[in-house]
Amino acid sequence: MIDGSLPRLEFWCDLQCPDCRTALDDVRALRAQYGDALPVELRHFPLEKHKHAYAAAEAAEEAFAQGLGWPFVEALLARVEELDARGPQVLLDVAREVGADVEEVDTALIDGRHMLTVDADQAEGKAIGITGTPTYVIGGKRLDGGQSQDGLRERITAVIEAAKAS
Repeated sequence: MIDGSLPRLEFWCDLQCPDCRTALDDVRALRAQYGDALPVELRHFPLEKHKHAYAAAEAAEEAFAQGLGWPFVEALLARVEELDARGPQVLLDVAREVGADVEEVDTALIDGRHMLTVDADQAEGKAIGITGTPTYVIGGKRLDGGQSQDGLRERITAVIEAAKAS
């Protein structure tokens, strides 16, 4: 790329998905390798089989609005089994742990202020052929980690390096 910027990495995620928790290792490694030069954007793709994933996406959007999105996402994905067992209360617990305004997160879940963002992500994901999570989109390429995450970080790195060279 002529201006030296790196392509944006979209991380399509279900915040109740154990595979997305594992995928965070790749996201962390890529951030460590490229730093702030690599823009990473969380995109929501809550799966029907995860009954709290939609609410988790809404809570994450509120955490992003408060400037605590990635800490919230990482803390929540570390507690996927607890979210399965305890439900939405875990969202408020995680918000409290990362220093978010818990009352505002709770209100956002009630008033649905982030529903359109989550719905738009999900609709766009379906439109570009995403069927599972985690999935990455970078440099116009969709890399599906829903079946296997083996080699995904290397493939993402190859796209980034090719973009840097052009």
